[in-house]
Amino acid sequence: MAGAVALAIGIGIQNFPEGLAVSVPLRRDGLSRHRSFMLGQFSGLVEVVAGVAGAALVLIAQPILPFALSFAAGAMIFVVVEEVIPEAQRGGNTDTATFGTMLGFTVMMMLDVALG
Repeated sequence: MAGAVALAIGIGIQNFPEGLAVSVPLRRDGLSRHRSFMLGQFSGLVEVVAGVAGAALVLIAQPILPFALSFAAGAMIFVVVEEVIPEAQRGGNTDTATFGTMLGFTVMMMLDVALG
C-alpha cells in the first residue's frame, strides 16, 4: 500500500506542470483565471479514468501480460537502436545493425534466464 501511495503522490506532483502547461496559454488567450484553472484540472481527469481502465484491463489480460510487455520492450529497443544510436545509421547498414543488436540482446536474455 505504501508503494501505491508513493506512486500516486509522484503522479500528482507530475500533474502540476502539466496543468500549468494547459492553463497558462488559456489564460494568456483571454480566459478567466477560474476557467483556465478548471480546464487545466479537467485535463488531468483523463489520467484517473485511464488508470482505472488500465487496472481493469490488466486484471483481464493477466495471462498474456508477460508476452505483451516483452513485445513492448522489444519495440522500444528497436526504436532506440534504429533512431537514437547514430553510429548504427552510418555506412548504410542500418537494418543489419538493428537486427544484430536485437539478436544479441535476445541471446543475452536467454542466457540470463537459463543461467540465472
